[in-house]
Amino acid sequence: QSLVSSSKWLQRYGLKRNKLSLSQILSQVGFQHRKDYVTTLGKPVASRYADGLFPQYERAQDGSVYNLTAKKGLILHFVDCLIGAIELYQQRMEWLTSESRQIFGVIQEQCIVIVLDFGTAAPAEFDLCRDALSMVLLEQVIQISRFNLIRAAQDLIKWQQKCTPVSEHTVKSAVTWLWKLDHMTAVSHTSSAEALLEAVGDEAVSS
Repeated sequence: QSLVSSSKWLQRYGLKRNKLSLSQILSQVGFQHRKDYVTTLGKPVASRYADGLFPQYERAQDGSVYNLTAKKGLILHFVDCLIGAIELYQQRMEWLTSESRQIFGVIQEQCIVIVLDFGTAAPAEFDLCRDALSMVLLEQVIQISRFNLIRAAQDLIKWQQKCTPVSEHTVKSAVTWLWKLDHMTAVSHTSSAEALLEAVGDEAVSS
């Protein structure tokens, strides 16, 4: 999930439009060294007039050779563009691996249920889980449309009966509910599966 709609993201920041793939750059700084079939020889022959006239670059992917004709200014322009693109990728990766996204990835769906299965977590681990869940509620769930929380237990514990519209009030209510949960509750070996089935039983849920 982490690189989430990378194509749309690239388009948003203009990286596709700026033609910064290797093939696109090569087509702007030179021309491909061509081979053509010579009937009298009965084999493909590469043009030789460019040999020694231009620096050449051979693509490892397909062995194609490009004669490089660009002046230094154009090369430096592409260097600047590529450095800018790298910085954008770094910023994107830092964002994708920060805060709640580091644990949960990026929530893209608009109607979700979060199933809570704390198992036999110790009190300190239980609180860490609730800290992480509070973070995802306040950072990501607040930006979608509808949500619900279900705790896996022998008797399922649901925050709401159905997915509820997201608002500042409902998110805060969910966080308060989360922190009022008992550390230990009776569970069975089918609790997790039952909670998941309950979650997907709501037809509005997409994840």
